[in-house]
Amino acid sequence: MSVQKLTLFAGVGSLTLLIGALLFQHLGGFFPCKMCYWQRYPHLVAVMLAVIILITKFYWLALLGIFATLSTAGIGAFHAGVEKGWWKGPKSCTSGSINSLNIDQLLNQIMSTPIIRCDEIPWEMLGLSMAGWNTLFSIGLSLVWALAVRKKLA
Repeated sequence: MSVQKLTLFAGVGSLTLLIGALLFQHLGGFFPCKMCYWQRYPHLVAVMLAVIILITKFYWLALLGIFATLSTAGIGAFHAGVEKGWWKGPKSCTSGSINSLNIDQLLNQIMSTPIIRCDEIPWEMLGLSMAGWNTLFSIGLSLVWALAVRKKLA
């Protein structure tokens, strides 16, 4: 497969994941949390990189494509771990302990808790949440970017 086709495939792959996230949000009613948004930004960068590479033929930018898709894979893996309770997520989007809180502190925590939390799994398939699937697909896209780089260097 040519460098151009690999670049196009990687860019379309990230675009497809972005469109899927938007469909889940706008048609499925699965509103994104903070970390869900964080996972979208590197995909947007990867799409823009693919367009720039295909127009300018600056194939060295594919290295940044690897970085972008590995970044979103890392964020997705972290998010999936937060959802599974393996580690804590950002305080701004996870539930905190209510032990030892007085009434005023509890009320403040309730009022400041976001509607969408990062530590809940809104949808899952085959034991993986959307964050987990993003991780797997993004690793795959990283490999496609790496093949494009390898092809150009060969």
